[in-house]
Amino acid sequence: MMIFQSLKMAWSAITSNKMRSFLTMLGIIIGVMSLVVLVSIANSATTSVTDEISDIGTNLLTVRIVDNKENPLKLSELSGFTDNDEIALTAPVAQSSVTAKSGYTSSTVTTYGTTGSYLDIQGKELAYGRFLKTADIDNHSNVVVLNEDAATEIIGRANAVGERISLDGRSFLIIGIIKSDESKSSSSSSTYTSLDAYIPYTTLTRMASNVSSEITTFYATATSEDSLDAAEDVLSEMLLERFGQDEDAFTIQNQSTLMETMNSVTNTLALMLGGIAAISLVVGGIGIMNIMLVSVTERTKEIGIRKAIGAGRGSIMLQFMLEALMISLLGCLFGILLSWGILQAAGMIMDSMSFQLSNQVVWIAVGFSSIIGVIFGIYPANKAAKKHPIEALRYSG
Repeated sequence: MMIFQSLKMAWSAITSNKMRSFLTMLGIIIGVMSLVVLVSIANSATTSVTDEISDIGTNLLTVRIVDNKENPLKLSELSGFTDNDEIALTAPVAQSSVTAKSGYTSSTVTTYGTTGSYLDIQGKELAYGRFLKTADIDNHSNVVVLNEDAATEIIGRANAVGERISLDGRSFLIIGIIKSDESKSSSSSSTYTSLDAYIPYTTLTRMASNVSSEITTFYATATSEDSLDAAEDVLSEMLLERFGQDEDAFTIQNQSTLMETMNSVTNTLALMLGGIAAISLVVGGIGIMNIMLVSVTERTKEIGIRKAIGAGRGSIMLQFMLEALMISLLGCLFGILLSWGILQAAGMIMDSMSFQLSNQVVWIAVGFSSIIGVIFGIYPANKAAKKHPIEALRYSG
């Protein structure tokens, strides 16, 4: 009954000075809004990046040869890595920027030289036709696989299998179309496009002066995600043996390690942003304490009357504590509502990312706001409770 009465009195005090109460809440509103929005954006960025990495696959290894020790890796030797039980697929990759033409249409496309395993390793899907085959590699065939964006941009339609295009003046037959990343993610509203073409590795080495027949970068996949570390160890041993036990001659990038590192970085970023936003909440709490001290001074006579008719110290303290807590929680509520609106607007502007209001962050904001309200309400409440009734009644302001 006493709590209910104290709540009514606290609400009455807040509503009787609406503008002052709102300005007091403003620090909490800004603090909560900063906390929720910044952490939610960091979490959304983390989810977006980890989803992209997961789409490629968490059993992927990327090998880059820095120094071949005059013992370069040849394309014919690359398939030998799969003789080991831990390694499922390998594919070389080299890229060059070329000019693609069809009729009067001309565009610059990123052309990848690779082999047939590349499609499965990268987790891409065919929309039409087929991907590269061993015969295409062996015969240095002038065949090309485009992604949907490139086909639409250059040919004018997605299903361009059987058409011919010119890549840096050479005629190529389109044998397949790969689903673009936007198609896979069903994000048709995204304005980002990537013009990609895939040709046999042996063909690219003849076309591009910057691409050698010596393999400098290749992908490998483990037989399963559980055997990824074992596959990395096997690859490392084979390459160390080839390059005279020189660990600096090559690098192996483990996809799962990359994901763990990315998660660690983004979690640290979210914690840092949350800490910065929490400072705003502390500043808001100081504002609450300041106004509550003013309120105690203004209501000195009210405190004296309540004490004179029997209100105890605990009752007075509870009233002012609840008032401070109520201001803090109301500010928190408005801050959360504004945060939701900001995240919705950000989602409309940046349609390539999805911004979600995390329940965990909301509860953290509520808990932190409650603590702020209690901590910064204790001193004014205690000051009010300690007032002597006779002196309080004599107070003339």
